[in-house]
Amino acid sequence: MSSRIIKRTKNTLVYYLTRLLIWKLNILPRSWSIRIGASLGRLAWRMIDRDRQRVHQNLQIAYGNRLTADEREEIGRRFFINSGKNLVDVIRFEKHFRDEIRPLVEVEGLEYFEAAAKRGKGIFGVTGHLGNFELLAAYMQSLGYSCAVIGREMYDKRLNELLVRNREAVGLVNIATTDSPKKIVGWLRKGGVVGVLIDIDSMRVRSAFVPFFGKPANTPIGQSIIAVKTGAALLPVACLRTANDRYKVIIRPEVQFERTGDVEKDAYQATLLCTKALEEMIDSHRDQWIWIHTRWNSRPENLP
Repeated sequence: MSSRIIKRTKNTLVYYLTRLLIWKLNILPRSWSIRIGASLGRLAWRMIDRDRQRVHQNLQIAYGNRLTADEREEIGRRFFINSGKNLVDVIRFEKHFRDEIRPLVEVEGLEYFEAAAKRGKGIFGVTGHLGNFELLAAYMQSLGYSCAVIGREMYDKRLNELLVRNREAVGLVNIATTDSPKKIVGWLRKGGVVGVLIDIDSMRVRSAFVPFFGKPANTPIGQSIIAVKTGAALLPVACLRTANDRYKVIIRPEVQFERTGDVEKDAYQATLLCTKALEEMIDSHRDQWIWIHTRWNSRPENLP
């Protein structure tokens, strides 16, 4: 049997198992579904040795000897449990968002969002893989803002269709990373909001090395270039889990940077400030950031 057939069979199996899981988690009460999500996260933490090792490595990079091995272990375990719970609520968007999930969210700093929106030049909601970032966009959309999210297409078109449909069910517009930047600019010019994740190490998008926990990290910079050119606001935001499986959306003040007329320089400074704000939110909620990501994988050419 060829590797292509094996891969296709595996993808099909994953797709139908995902469909089954979505159906099951939507017919159960949220409390039961949350328990299932937590159990799956706990099981994954125990079974996926590669990710467990990566969590320890990344926490060591970020915090050095300030964390013990036991503390790193506990942060990683709680991250997996939180991720399982977050995934359950996202899966339940289509049927349960407005009546069940939205009422669980409180917001801090909405005045910053409102002030930026009044300018009419659009907003970049700058966040990362912290807390429930899918819920963040859905909640802001529910407040009456026109929100779009930029997302990389999944490896299987059927899974990607499920993801996009889930976003569209709560009113979000999906913009693929392969779409033209003109689509983003057009959305901003209509006063829209664009959610961007800036904590990925990817060579597929315009990037620059920016300090992240004191280490240079390859960071998307395209959103800052657009903001410099168009006047769109850059607002650091996050949706964090709180007690009793509720959420709190945190909106930080608009990033202010000196405009020198040098687009590249100004965009770098803006990205640096956004990254610092995100780092501070991660540091306050260490068990809610994706420590399994190879954040510091790329290295600047002048460093070993």
